[in-house]
Amino acid sequence: MKYSTLLTSASAAILTTTADARVVMPHEAQLANSLVNRAFPANAPHGYTPQTGNCPTNRPTVRAANGLSSNETAWLEVRRNATLQPMRDLLGRLNITGLDTTSYINNHQNNASALPNIGIAVSGGGYRAMLNGAGILEAFDDRTSNATSAGQLGGLLQSTTYLTGLSGGSWLVGSLYANNFTSIDSILGQDTSASGSGDLWQLGNDVFTGPATSGIQLLGSAGYYSSLQSAISDKQKAGFDISLTDYWGRALSYQLVNATDGGPAFTWSSIAKQDWFTSGSAPMPIIVSDSRAPGEVIVASNTTVFTFNPWEFGTFDPTVYGFVPMEYVGTNFSAGTTLSDQCVTGFDNVGFVMGTSATLFNQVLTRVNGTNTTSLFSSALQDGIVAVLKGVSSSDNDIADYPNPFYNYRSSTNSYASSRQLTLVDGGEDLQNVPLVPLIQPVRHVDVIFAIDSSADTNASLPTNASATNWPDGASLVATYERSLNATMENGTAFPAIPDINTFMNLGLNNRPTFFGCDAANQTGPSPLIVYLPNAPYVYNSNVSTFDLSYNDTERNAIVLNGYNGATQGNGTLDKQWGTCVGCAILSRSLDRTGTTVPDVCKQCFSKYCWDGTTNSTQPANYIPAMKLKAVSVTTSGAGKLGKSLLAAFVGTIAAAAIAGF
Repeated sequence: MKYSTLLTSASAAILTTTADARVVMPHEAQLANSLVNRAFPANAPHGYTPQTGNCPTNRPTVRAANGLSSNETAWLEVRRNATLQPMRDLLGRLNITGLDTTSYINNHQNNASALPNIGIAVSGGGYRAMLNGAGILEAFDDRTSNATSAGQLGGLLQSTTYLTGLSGGSWLVGSLYANNFTSIDSILGQDTSASGSGDLWQLGNDVFTGPATSGIQLLGSAGYYSSLQSAISDKQKAGFDISLTDYWGRALSYQLVNATDGGPAFTWSSIAKQDWFTSGSAPMPIIVSDSRAPGEVIVASNTTVFTFNPWEFGTFDPTVYGFVPMEYVGTNFSAGTTLSDQCVTGFDNVGFVMGTSATLFNQVLTRVNGTNTTSLFSSALQDGIVAVLKGVSSSDNDIADYPNPFYNYRSSTNSYASSRQLTLVDGGEDLQNVPLVPLIQPVRHVDVIFAIDSSADTNASLPTNASATNWPDGASLVATYERSLNATMENGTAFPAIPDINTFMNLGLNNRPTFFGCDAANQTGPSPLIVYLPNAPYVYNSNVSTFDLSYNDTERNAIVLNGYNGATQGNGTLDKQWGTCVGCAILSRSLDRTGTTVPDVCKQCFSKYCWDGTTNSTQPANYIPAMKLKAVSVTTSGAGKLGKSLLAAFVGTIAAAAIAGF
């Protein structure tokens, strides 16, 4: 079974059950393209440097957030119909006795809104979050070998409407979409049918070192540094402010977007022009970031949460309550319209967008302002970063700088209305480390959210116990629940009741899948059912530090493997009924909406997995989780030393309240 498959020295073999044959689904043909040929740089023909030119005839404006955009509305009709067959196949093999799921889908296929509307949210947490999330998406992907066997969850990803990512989770989402919505297997080199396999996510070299010099990665460190500095310098010379996020985003792009040159011309808005996206063959990606003025300390209750989707940038929050076209982010707006007939394109570089959602990691680059850094960087690159550091206070290194499209817009509620610049930070700084806010907007009508939580919350008092630290404790769900009760920020959103953190720990809710909001009739408003999937040790202690920056292939694949086993509960070893229960969670709101009797097997599942309202708020014992399945043996690369030093630096620059959850 998958959890017991050995990892090879080069990479983890894709884990198999009883058959090794991989069936190529019809909708995969377009998605199996070479990773190298991602190709849609037309939005940024000058590479990383944004360009100023004539606006289109219909000049961009700020759209009030009183509904979905016309683009999203039109795309939803295509996507929801595209999910019918994958959902029919998925539910049909999950053994939901007492309900003919195929007939159920067929009976409602002409009214897709009656059928389940699924979202997946991938938390922050650096490479730990990216790789754990990757393992779960691998289990949900019908392109994964054996993921469409009886009881398996392959096809859940293809049945999903929305996929959100934040910080490290945004790296996962961004990397997949920057590479034609490729599969995890293809990225890891485990799908030999896809050309270009294995060129991405080569994490053995950290961002200080740059790409390896073998294979497709032709740059040595000197060329890598020169390329970083040249791209960012050109952006500055074109008149745009730069920040540490520019350096961080460009460095990430060599690992996540394109190993040869970091994909300087790839833009987030270009996703909306890809055939595989416009045809509804992939969920809608949304990346999340928070706003924070220089010197401000933010918490969930007062933060405006901004989102990047392929068509728009903006927020549903009542503070700003507006969106602008993603393609023209970087353009000067005032009072909801462009200041002139000149528009900026190419500002939304995909690496910069991912870096914006993960500005916490700007602290990595502050090392160059200390000693012994000349061996890490070229002098030009070091001078460039130091110049940025001198221009901001130490508490503001985590800010990404954007021309403010909401200048002079909604001045009565928008605290940024008087500022020419919009400063954005890591999407988890407000403690909402799972990006749920975009998915609980009433206009999106999401029925069920698979909340993947790779946060590092636990046992800060036990730093010497490697198995005790860096596991989630439910704090992110608590933060989103508490925010939903804030009348000034909730904007009509509702969220299921969530217990306190001590209850999470004492009842073990942070160590196993748990459903929240199972009873739709007992909610404060229309809200999704939450399937909470916390990171836990199934076959590997995947609780690596958020600030560990390098992993050999066996470490990388072991974390992915652990996530896979969390998603499948060890291919059903921990609960042979798990797949059925996932199917029941998917169907729950739809059954309620259509007045369909809930099958007895689903009632059994809800009794097993739904939080029943019990609380235990006493101080929990130290959390030292046991391995759930047979552990895999992995030789580590010793990356943790850097992580500890960076965490210490971060503690000294960001308020302690903002650290929880990362």
